[in-house]
Amino acid sequence: MSVQYTLFRQKNPAKPEEPMKWFALAKSKSGITLKEMGRNISQSSTVNMVDVVAVLEALKQEIEKHLSEGKIVRMDDFGSFQLTIGSEGVKSEQAFHPGLIRRRRIVFRPGKVLKT
Repeated sequence: MSVQYTLFRQKNPAKPEEPMKWFALAKSKSGITLKEMGRNISQSSTVNMVDVVAVLEALKQEIEKHLSEGKIVRMDDFGSFQLTIGSEGVKSEQAFHPGLIRRRRIVFRPGKVLKT
């Protein structure tokens, strides 16, 4: 599978005196829905579309549940999901409160299958 890309020019904000350089940016095409993926999977297996979509929906719920419990969701060669947070810093542990948490992200780390 080849990845389509476009090129763009940009300065390094940390070193504005350096000349602009060219970088690649992956091109995104239209997306695909869970239902469409369910249909595709059902066509290449013996499982009907409704059952495939039901399993995918249940998988989403399982991932959400385990991430909210602080677990890393490892899906073998497919990859893993992990919740990360960022917060403002404070001078003492006692001064910290949950309102200082500003960023929540789910990080996906691809496994062998997707890395190639």
